Amino acid sequence: MFNYRKLLITGTTLLTALTFSQTTFAQILPKAEPEPPKGWQLMDLKENGFYGISLKPAYLFLQGKKSKPVVIATIDSGIDTLQKDLKSILWTNTKEIPGNGIDDDHNGYVDDIHGWNFLGGPDGKADFNETTEEVREYNKLKGKFENISDTNAVDKKQYAYWKRVKTIYDSTVNKSRTETEQLQPIMNALMVTSGYIKRGLSLPANGTFKQADLVKLKLANDTLTQSKYVWESIFSQEGTNKTNAAIIKDLSEYLAKLNNDLSPDLEARKRIVGDNVDSMDHKPYGNNLLKFTDASHGTGVAGLIGAIRNNSYGINGVADNVQIMAIKAVPNGDEYDKDIANAIHYAVDNGARIVNMSFGKKISPHKEWLDEAFKYAASKDVLLVQAAGNDNQDVDVIPDYPNDTFLDGATDADNVINVGASGPRLGEHLAGDFSNYGKKNVDVFAPGVKVTTVDTDAEFMTEDGTSFSSPITAGVAALLLEYYPTLSAKQLKQIILQSATPLTGTMVFRPGSKTIKVDFASLSRTGGIVNAYKALQIASKTKGERAN
Repeated sequence: MFNYRKLLITGTTLLTALTFSQTTFAQILPKAEPEPPKGWQLMDLKENGFYGISLKPAYLFLQGKKSKPVVIATIDSGIDTLQKDLKSILWTNTKEIPGNGIDDDHNGYVDDIHGWNFLGGPDGKADFNETTEEVREYNKLKGKFENISDTNAVDKKQYAYWKRVKTIYDSTVNKSRTETEQLQPIMNALMVTSGYIKRGLSLPANGTFKQADLVKLKLANDTLTQSKYVWESIFSQEGTNKTNAAIIKDLSEYLAKLNNDLSPDLEARKRIVGDNVDSMDHKPYGNNLLKFTDASHGTGVAGLIGAIRNNSYGINGVADNVQIMAIKAVPNGDEYDKDIANAIHYAVDNGARIVNMSFGKKISPHKEWLDEAFKYAASKDVLLVQAAGNDNQDVDVIPDYPNDTFLDGATDADNVINVGASGPRLGEHLAGDFSNYGKKNVDVFAPGVKVTTVDTDAEFMTEDGTSFSSPITAGVAALLLEYYPTLSAKQLKQIILQSATPLTGTMVFRPGSKTIKVDFASLSRTGGIVNAYKALQIASKTKGERAN
């Protein structure tokens, strides 16, 4: 996840500091929290001092037990199918003959070997840069409603929806304009200072560097000294394992997302994919290509779930016997309801027992399609694990979509887990400052601040976001199912929630605030953090509800 607020604070300070001397510059740099160790998300609080999911004692508990493979789908931005830590654990559709251009298994998808791309089009293209949903809806509805008032509106319900869309749209556009104005100078500064450092390190124009490389710099002038301080601060905020190129790429993608809201390409979907997003006509669309330039997010999500363990490369995933079914349906922008509903159906119909969903948005114009897909997954005993969102808001008050508050009045589906993000240390920063929360609608928290995962074409990286808390939780669910395969989706949810001990009395900064403290237990239904060891202990004493 790109953390706008964090980089803005750092970047604004840095831009100001570029006019000062070296000594003054060092003094006014923002102080970052000490970076946790690689893979802290798997650690145990008592043994290691970091509030991970206690995976080591979990595997000690499993010694001597046999596992069965679990298919877990990731609905995300795609995946690097050649990533060394992932390529051997990809789900493979054995009923399909690769590359013959024929739908051999008659499931409606041609050559879907490792999954499907619902953003794909002919000639290997993909609609991976999109607008937010409120921008799409505003432009779709404004011709009908912009000159109508409360008094002359005929369809009161649809007009009320339009007013909600416009309110959110106005807020989004204003925010995007402000952030663009603030972030573009920071982007320019990062590009310039990156160039100085590459020359100082005798790197080629396309070369990259990490924080560890900065010690090699010979500080020949103030410009190089200040450039070093810029990147030391940026790395301390974004992660010491990231390269300058990765950070600039993240910021570039975020700026592109903002620009898509300000100057939207509203024909991209139709031009590239060719379908009607407002019609669930079940006509085939998409392609089987899973890796595009935006696949980093989905690759990281998959790595947290099941990256090959103990191979002296990358990271250790949570689960040790999974098959990752990759479904690309999440662009740089907001996902379409149609794609997510179809993606859930695809995952369920092709054997996934767990589906991870690390995405979300403010409006769901076809929520009925998502409600149906959620219920379809429940009918097939499939667990859905989803990220709570990164807007530091109370989703009991301001909902995030998709969710399991259904249009028919039903709430809290027993096959859906909603996950917030926690930090590495017990204390006032335990709740991720970006994380959404909600005593009713967020079930549990899991590590999501500076967690270590894999990247496209790279060994590992450091990331923030509930997008990464969700797959850690999904990985725990997969681990339970590997060793206790008769557990139902309902039981998996119950066990994971039961294993999260309420941290009543632990006062933390409320997400989004540096002054207001709340009880951590008030931020979610359980008031606790996912724990793999405790979950396995409970699972071992639970009689499964389904046939083995």
